[in-house]
Amino acid sequence: MQILSVQSHVCYGYVGNRAASFPLQRMGFDVNAVNTVQFSNHSGYGAWKGEIFGAPHLREIFEGLAARDVFKNSAALLSGYLGSRELGACVLEAAERLKAANPKAIYLCDPVMGDVGRGYFVKPEIPDFFVDEVIPRADIITPNHFEFNRIAGEEITSLEQMARAMDRVHARGPRLIVVTSFLESASPGHAPTLKVLLSVKGGARYYVESPHFQFPVAPTGTGDLFSALFLGNYLKNPASPEVALQRATGGIYRVLKKNHERQTRELEIIAAQDAFLDPELFPIARFA
Repeated sequence: MQILSVQSHVCYGYVGNRAASFPLQRMGFDVNAVNTVQFSNHSGYGAWKGEIFGAPHLREIFEGLAARDVFKNSAALLSGYLGSRELGACVLEAAERLKAANPKAIYLCDPVMGDVGRGYFVKPEIPDFFVDEVIPRADIITPNHFEFNRIAGEEITSLEQMARAMDRVHARGPRLIVVTSFLESASPGHAPTLKVLLSVKGGARYYVESPHFQFPVAPTGTGDLFSALFLGNYLKNPASPEVALQRATGGIYRVLKKNHERQTRELEIIAAQDAFLDPELFPIARFA
């Protein structure tokens, strides 16, 4: 089964396609990776070398892939960080082309905009582009809590408020919404837990709780990895998206556990690769 993944690429470290391609391949998928940039390393280091590819470059790559029947044979399109509105338009063109060639194919968008504590780290036009143009066309979205607040248009502090906001966003298009980082305050004497939330359009809502690790410098690329794991598990069992939630959350946990043990900054994707096939399985609960 083929997956088309349109994301950034770094030579050193694990973000974008470097965080998504190998885990999906380890799960048995054939990944066609289209790189929107090629950098020496991710921008979290403060300095990097490399090039941002323009929209004409991406369109040329897509033409070449079409000649190899990649759109016809792909089960899904996965997209993440968008460097510009023009690149975003190319991704939407690819999604339309994919669905025209294979109506059963799905589009999973990780709407990368920012995070709690960091704020926005994309160009000013990107959040509106996601909200107005991409979200209505995506089948699955995987924002973090900060990004979902922007999509919903409000600051969300409770599961009850989250449920109402998810219904409003479903009405605009996506059939599956995964909020990857709903962090609740810990009770005295207990470590904070991270809730990962799933809402199925017209169906149930679920969450999985995972221990939350503290790092001097948190690894980058966890959202890219999570989106890949969720997509891979969902494609294997589309009738049970809650299982994809459970397995993706457990896979991320095992990778971050290895990072915590080694106190390393880059995701331990190679050392913890068994997690992609044998994740920690935390209980699933429902919320309304």
